[in-house]
Amino acid sequence: MTHLRQIMLEELERRNYAQSTIHAYIRTVEHYSRHFHRSPDQLGPEHIRQYQAAMFREWKLAPNTVTQKLAALRFFYVQVLKRGWSVAETPYPKKVLHLPEILSQEEVARLIDAAEFSFHRILLMTLYATGARRAEVAHLKIGDIDSQRMVIHIRGGKGRKDRDVMLSPKLLDALRVYWRGLRHKPTNWLFPGNRWHTASYPVTTKVLWTACQNAAERAGLAQKHIHPHTLRHCFATHLLEAGADLRTIQMLLGHRDLEETTIYLHLSRRHLSATGSPLDTLAIREQGEQTQSA
Repeated sequence: MTHLRQIMLEELERRNYAQSTIHAYIRTVEHYSRHFHRSPDQLGPEHIRQYQAAMFREWKLAPNTVTQKLAALRFFYVQVLKRGWSVAETPYPKKVLHLPEILSQEEVARLIDAAEFSFHRILLMTLYATGARRAEVAHLKIGDIDSQRMVIHIRGGKGRKDRDVMLSPKLLDALRVYWRGLRHKPTNWLFPGNRWHTASYPVTTKVLWTACQNAAERAGLAQKHIHPHTLRHCFATHLLEAGADLRTIQMLLGHRDLEETTIYLHLSRRHLSATGSPLDTLAIREQGEQTQSA
C-alpha cells in the first residue's frame, strides 16, 4: 500500500484538494484494503459492491458519508489505477436532508454564559458572531481581525475560498479583553494551541468541539446535541429572522450554491409563520356546536 498511497497523495495534492479531504480519501482506501485483507489494486467491482453494502448494513453509515467514501474509491480507481468506473454498477445513494438543530437567541446566550473557561467563551462567541466553520475559527490569524473596516477575513475556507464576514462590536470588545488577558501575546495565530495558548500552531478543532459540549451540558442543553456547526446554523437562521436576504447569508457562509442556503427558510420562525395554515380559513363548527347538533 505504501507505493500506491504515495501516488494517491501526489494525485490529490496536484489537484489542490483540502488536507481534510486528502486524509479522508486515504483513510477510506486503507480501510477498504484492510476490510478484504488485500492490496486495493487487486480488488474489483464486486469488492466495491460488497464494501458499499457493508457501509449500510454493517456499519450503519449515513448516505452522505457513503457518498464521500465512494468518491474516494472512485478517485483511487480512476486517477491512481487508471481504471474505469461504472456509475451503473456503483450507484450513489440518495441524499438525505436532515434539518439541523437550532437554538433560540436566548439559548445561545445561555450556552456562551455557561462556558467553563474564558478561552472557551471567546471561541463560542466567535463561532456564533461570524458563522464560520470550526476549522476557519481555529485558523484565524491576528491580522484577519480588521477593526478599521469592522470585518474579519476568513482565509482558505471550504473550497479554498477567502471571504469577509462582519466584525461584531461586541465580539471586538470581547477579543480585546481576551487579548489583554494573555500572558504571552501571540504573533501569528489569534487562538494559539496548548493549554497556555503560547504554541506556534493554532488551537485544534477538537478544542472548539469540547467547548460546545461542555457549555451545553453546563447550560442544560445537552439533549440538543450541540456542536460548533450548530452555532453556524444559528447565525444564519437568526440573520434570516432579522430580515437579512438569502444572497447576503450565502456570501457570509461561503456557500457555493444558493440552494445550500435555502435550508434556513425551513428553520426561520419568521418565514414559517408568514403564511397561516389553510385549516384556519375553513368554516367548520366548533366542537361544542357539533356535540349539540348531534
